[in-house]
Amino acid sequence: MILDPDTDLSFTRSIAAPPELLFECWTTPEHIRHFFVPKPHKVTACEIDLRVGGRFNTTFEVEGAEMQNNGVWLEVVPNRRLVFTDGYSEGWKPAPDPFMTAIVEFEDDGKGGTTYTATARHRSAEAKKSHEAMGFYDGWGTVVTQLEDYAKTLL
Repeated sequence: MILDPDTDLSFTRSIAAPPELLFECWTTPEHIRHFFVPKPHKVTACEIDLRVGGRFNTTFEVEGAEMQNNGVWLEVVPNRRLVFTDGYSEGWKPAPDPFMTAIVEFEDDGKGGTTYTATARHRSAEAKKSHEAMGFYDGWGTVVTQLEDYAKTLL
């Protein structure tokens, strides 16, 4: 994938869990609750209809405030790639103020683990800079560490 340095944020990490398990964690509401936001924040609700155009809705509790994030899946390639956005909600209803499109890729490393790449694509350079300033690398990095730790409990 070609990244646009003006609008995209991305990183790659090695995870000691197979792609199939990470994909299952990303696509199962019960699993999402264990890693999807940096602790001590938490996911309080998650709805997934795993198909292109299907809902990917999450509700978070952040410092006592509830935050709702509704979106849809744009691409689902089992055990390899997930693409979702908050640019639309179910039924292809455009969001009034979309934040990003996320691309999560799982590549088998041939040693029982996964090369994991997370990319956030933004509608403008300003939106990218805002996400970076909010702590994209620390926040998403923490989420990946939580994902790996949680996935290891399922092995």
